[in-house]
Amino acid sequence: MSIVANKMILDTLNEKLKDTLTVSNMEIVLSTVRDVIANYEITAYEIEETGKDMMLEAFLDAMNVEGKSDKTVTRYRYILGNFFKYVKVPSHHVTQYHIRTYLAKEKERGIADNTIRGYCWVFSAYFGWLHRDGIIQRNPMGNIGKVKVQKKVKEVFTEVEIEKLKNACTLTRDKAIISFLKSTGCRISEVTSLDRDDIDFTNLECIVLGKGNKQRAVYLDAVTGMVLQKYLNERKDDSPALFVGKAGERLRPGGVRIMLNRIGKQAGVDHVHPHKFRRTEITELVNRGMPIEQVKAIAGHEKIDTTMAYVVIDQQNVKNSYRKYA
Repeated sequence: MSIVANKMILDTLNEKLKDTLTVSNMEIVLSTVRDVIANYEITAYEIEETGKDMMLEAFLDAMNVEGKSDKTVTRYRYILGNFFKYVKVPSHHVTQYHIRTYLAKEKERGIADNTIRGYCWVFSAYFGWLHRDGIIQRNPMGNIGKVKVQKKVKEVFTEVEIEKLKNACTLTRDKAIISFLKSTGCRISEVTSLDRDDIDFTNLECIVLGKGNKQRAVYLDAVTGMVLQKYLNERKDDSPALFVGKAGERLRPGGVRIMLNRIGKQAGVDHVHPHKFRRTEITELVNRGMPIEQVKAIAGHEKIDTTMAYVVIDQQNVKNSYRKYA
């Protein structure tokens, strides 16, 4: 039997019995098992193609039924596909040893801790689903510890930076996009999927389709409403899309990112990207005293913890509160 297979069996046995046997008795059992399995050969189970794994396909189908976005399902397929190509065993034969070995290999080749943590989330979703449905008896992610990631300082735009970006715009469209992103706190994919008719200019609001195909209302401030109306009045095309490119085609997220990067350089503002506008708006609403439950609804988050993860707490507010209550 191969050294790898031998270690997998002994590690699994040790994990199952460590809470029921003494150290000395455990060593006797492991020694006996080691002698027995030494007389056997093991043949790796080859998967013809990861995409053909029946359990994986069933999981991806279930995610589609549950309303996960195409982007999320594609990400699941990509991460799990790479994992199974490496371990070369079917889903029901995966152990924590396979997972730890794969994660260690990814870390050795320079994959960031934050990305590896993302792998763990996907593995937990997949094997947790298999375990809950009774397809596997033991979840191999059960004893996989959390990946520690160094927390980065969250960045938000200052009011001055927002004004610099707007002043650097030569097109009304670009100014409208920046205003819309800041005012609504929308994801870029939500913004680029909107049509003209989705905007209620009377009430300064619109309904966006967020993650999981869930609809929610977002709101525009008066200035954003004016800039957006001006942009639409200047348009000569008949496209239903809210924001379009030079040829009248619907503007895609990639096109917006390119535009924001260009304007950021012209305005002398660093790290200009769509999600930073979202974080800025969520942070401002919380720091101005809006109840977190309401901010959560506007952001389209399922959990308050997710909303709070976006927030950069205003230390001056903390100081003022301390002076008030201390």
